[in-house]
Amino acid sequence: MQVLKRSVYCGLVDKNLLNKEITLMGWVNKRRDLGNLIFIDLRDNTGIMQLVLNTEKSQELINIAQEIRQEFVLAATGIVTKRAPEAVNSKINTGEFELTVTNLKILSKSKALPFQIDEAENVDEELRLKYRYLDLRRKRMHDLISLRHKVIFAIREFLNSKNFLEIETPLLSKSTPEGARDFLVPSRLQEGKFYALPQSPQIYKQLLMASGMDKYFQIAKCFRDEDFRANRQPEFTQIDMEMSFIEQDDIINITEGIFKNIFEKIYNKPLNLPFARRSYQEVFSKFGSDKPDCRFGLEIQDVTNLFEHTELKFLKSTIEDGGKVGAIFVKNHDFSRSEISNLENFAKTNLKVAGLLTLKITDSKTIESSVAKFLPTNFILELQKFIPDTKSPGTIFIISDKFKNAWEALGRLRLELGKKLNLINDNEFNFLWVTDFPMFEWNEEEKRFYATHHPFTAPKDSLDTKNLENVRAHAYDIVCNGEEMGGGSIRIHDSQMQSKIFEILGISKKEAEYKFGFLLEAQELGFPPHGGLALGLDRLIMLLGHTDSIRDVIAFPKTQSGICPMMQTPSSVDEKQLQELNIKVNKKQV
Repeated sequence: MQVLKRSVYCGLVDKNLLNKEITLMGWVNKRRDLGNLIFIDLRDNTGIMQLVLNTEKSQELINIAQEIRQEFVLAATGIVTKRAPEAVNSKINTGEFELTVTNLKILSKSKALPFQIDEAENVDEELRLKYRYLDLRRKRMHDLISLRHKVIFAIREFLNSKNFLEIETPLLSKSTPEGARDFLVPSRLQEGKFYALPQSPQIYKQLLMASGMDKYFQIAKCFRDEDFRANRQPEFTQIDMEMSFIEQDDIINITEGIFKNIFEKIYNKPLNLPFARRSYQEVFSKFGSDKPDCRFGLEIQDVTNLFEHTELKFLKSTIEDGGKVGAIFVKNHDFSRSEISNLENFAKTNLKVAGLLTLKITDSKTIESSVAKFLPTNFILELQKFIPDTKSPGTIFIISDKFKNAWEALGRLRLELGKKLNLINDNEFNFLWVTDFPMFEWNEEEKRFYATHHPFTAPKDSLDTKNLENVRAHAYDIVCNGEEMGGGSIRIHDSQMQSKIFEILGISKKEAEYKFGFLLEAQELGFPPHGGLALGLDRLIMLLGHTDSIRDVIAFPKTQSGICPMMQTPSSVDEKQLQELNIKVNKKQV
């Protein structure tokens, strides 16, 4: 039998190929045997085409057809014909046509699959990851990987048009403090010394600005040895950018241009620019989060002053201890007792707060609550001064605690209410810039300040060491639908300022010189003002692809425990390799 060569893809067969001979290659998606006629749905990465084998016309076709099973790889030559009107499949692009096969070859056989491809969504994820190459045969998975490619292409296209240079930075780098733990790589040639895989190209891109490169970008691999968390991967990809002689607005405009190009090229629809901007203080006070989902309302209201003179001792004691009382009002919705009970359990179990207080305002303008008898007679009138919407019936949810704890809990409760009440439009992309973050965060356990972003971020205010909690960073995040898409900052370009920040963060001069001596020296050799931003590519594709798992948009991801079931990594290595690296493994006693 002659050697067959593919002439067209399965999903691209159309009316222009009618009555023409073509050759298709792909996987058997489905096989139906009707005796003298055998139908095979042949699948490749473009779609499905139906093959028809008339076994009465060829004994050779009979012999081959009897062997064929699901996921066999075939090459098929034949004539494209129209299906009978009653046989047209409107669900696929090629549904009007079929290929009457004249020549057929089995290129590869398949044993019984560990799971059926079209039922993979119902299969345990670890099994799918063990056979990831099978999982990726699904159209849904192929579409997500294809989307990833298109987004990267659109980003490169736009940044190239703005005179950015794509520059690769090293993967074997230096271990530096702050952030997550590093992945370490032992050096064979330099005994007892280690490289670190980069958590980001942060320092390299700043040094590229010192090199006069002006505009840099990279689709960068990053590595963080973090504790296991949902939607986190030990290795991930970010869109990294840095620019010299710019201001915050320049970086924001370039970033918005990236998103504009993505939506125009991939979705053929415009984005409304510019995106909204809000300060960290504003979004946290209204949404209890620095990455708020603004597709719905239910903003948090500060009702501390409303309760400071009531007889509710548990609220008064919180206020006297410097805490706050926050509320979310759900207008014109009558929660059942079971719904209230479920939300109270959610608060206790998931929000780490003492409890959730509910007040129901009825049509008759009365309060129904377990604490109603402790409220003053004019309570509703006073309440309306804080929450004007309470002129209408509805339910108020109240949490009290230290400000940050209470507002974070209310922020999570708000998201839970948004989901429960179907207030979130899944087809909307709501972009928001959050600016003016605190420069420092106080760690109560360690009794020291940490950098909110990273130690190379420039302060927006003067450094008042007595009021460091009030110093704002020249930093900004881009948020969409409650997910942080990325963030950046204007960087420090003065060695004295950099040394001052290291001092505040508890990094000694000796440690700073050892870890960052090259950066400090560069800052004294003509360092330009600069700034940049990094976007999380994996999270961006997850959002655009309407999936809730970051693993769906990475070709070969790890499990939540950092394991690759397919490659069986991490794994032990040969003792000889360890000896060459002068490493001895101390195994834990079981």
